[in-house]
Amino acid sequence: MRNIEASLITETVKRLCMEANYHLGEDVLGALKKFEADEESPLAKDILQQIIKNAEIAHTEEVAMCQDTGFGVTFVEMGQDVCITGGNLNDAINDGIRQGYSDGYLRKSIVEDPLRRKNTGDNTPGIIHLEIVPGDKFKITVAPKGGGSENMSEVRMMKPADGVEGLKEFVVERVRKSGGNPCPPIIVGVGVGGTFEKCAYLAKKALLREVGSKHPDPYYADLEAELLEKVNNLGIGPQGLGGRTTALGVQIEAHPCHIASFPVSVNLNCHAARHKEAVL
Repeated sequence: MRNIEASLITETVKRLCMEANYHLGEDVLGALKKFEADEESPLAKDILQQIIKNAEIAHTEEVAMCQDTGFGVTFVEMGQDVCITGGNLNDAINDGIRQGYSDGYLRKSIVEDPLRRKNTGDNTPGIIHLEIVPGDKFKITVAPKGGGSENMSEVRMMKPADGVEGLKEFVVERVRKSGGNPCPPIIVGVGVGGTFEKCAYLAKKALLREVGSKHPDPYYADLEAELLEKVNNLGIGPQGLGGRTTALGVQIEAHPCHIASFPVSVNLNCHAARHKEAVL
């Protein structure tokens, strides 16, 4: 059994909250530059250049790349041989979010009740996803998620007979209806299978993959490429002002499901595709 102090988790989450909001991943920056070079629309090309410059300023000056610094979403992979000492895991993560958003001068966007709408003042509580895995390592990923792109997401309980063509139509329709609202160019996370809540989780988890990476299953890799082409053929473009660059990637995660079910979810991420991870 390996002990990990709750205070170490708090310090790590605090750091990751700030780093994720200041430093856009090299995979996202690389994708933005690649699509900018290939973009045919002068206006879309100019917008992409401004997005890239904005990310570079945020990185250099260590300021938030977007005013919406997001939900404090965390993904935890906790080894079954790990014991958290000196505090509670959820409290340790929320303390890290609280400190990170305060010390990092990040916007606090969370309300304590969805109907009465009073701001908690510290961006807590976070959204915590915990998975128990073999071993004695503790991996945590902080993925700030903006409200605008989150609002454009959807779960649909489709019929098995809808099949892959129904999935394609749903994903493309969801992006088309979203238009410029999720601040394109977007990353499209797609969850397939499981249950109502599992497929939504899969869609969000898919957004953690390296942008531009291929699914390990060739069937899904081909489907991702086809969907990316269909989405970019919509002509929505950067910030919804036209062009070929509506999405930087489509990323799918699948899970076994019931014979009577075919749940599909789409979770959109804006061009500020922020996440940072650490292994303790």
